[in-house]
Amino acid sequence: MGLKFVKIQGTGNDFIVINNLAGAFNRFCGRVPEEEAVRRICSRRTGTGADGLILIEDSSVANFKWRFFNSDGSTAEMCGNGMRCVARFAFEEGLAPERMRVETGAGIVEAEVKGRDVKVKLTPPKDMKLNLNEGGITVHYIDTGVPHAVVFADRLEEVEVEKLGRRIRFSELFSPKGANVNFVEVRLDRIRVRTYERGVEGETLACGTGAVASALVAAKLFNLKSPVEVEVSSGERLKVYFDRELKEVFLEGPTTWVYDGVLRKEVLGGRS
Repeated sequence: MGLKFVKIQGTGNDFIVINNLAGAFNRFCGRVPEEEAVRRICSRRTGTGADGLILIEDSSVANFKWRFFNSDGSTAEMCGNGMRCVARFAFEEGLAPERMRVETGAGIVEAEVKGRDVKVKLTPPKDMKLNLNEGGITVHYIDTGVPHAVVFADRLEEVEVEKLGRRIRFSELFSPKGANVNFVEVRLDRIRVRTYERGVEGETLACGTGAVASALVAAKLFNLKSPVEVEVSSGERLKVYFDRELKEVFLEGPTTWVYDGVLRKEVLGGRS
């Protein structure tokens, strides 16, 4: 037996989404540990290829609960683009209304589906710390559901994202869990962002919570007004809305339903 899934991407962040309300993913994995199964399924060369895998499960406090896995099998409390993608899936599959509440490790997150565009109300950001020093590099920090470091650059194309991102991601400043790292260029009409994501352990085309972190820190330091438009590495743009106290923060942008598929057990190293 195979396992049904869909692949949806949001501004270049791609995700495998699975309806696990009846335990289909658990049965599919069998004796293979979930983390190993996720790694094999998300592999770019030997699996479907994805930045993460999302399971929809039952919740007693929201329309549904998600479990989010990075491509390396680790888990994360929150992912902005992943939330936008799973919200669209849940609505189109009849699992939730257009306006929904989702239980996450970061708390209850609200989402609204408007066709291909999805707007997500994030949990309030916390722990903003400005002007930290990492080996001579000025780094800013904020938790937007997951921890993010923000570094400003004059020329984004010249930043060695993999090298510097890995260094800052594992900095003692953010131990023991580390942080995602966003490199940001401020322009007159928008900010541009490149992100090194922990769990993926490399640069991704977009990061929703990273876009939010970058917008909020840029707004604080450069007096930017809501909404801040964020251009990510895929070339697409997100919008970040916020109030002065940062009690209400929203992320909005497009999603693309890439394809529906069926996984076979061979991907786990077994027989189909």
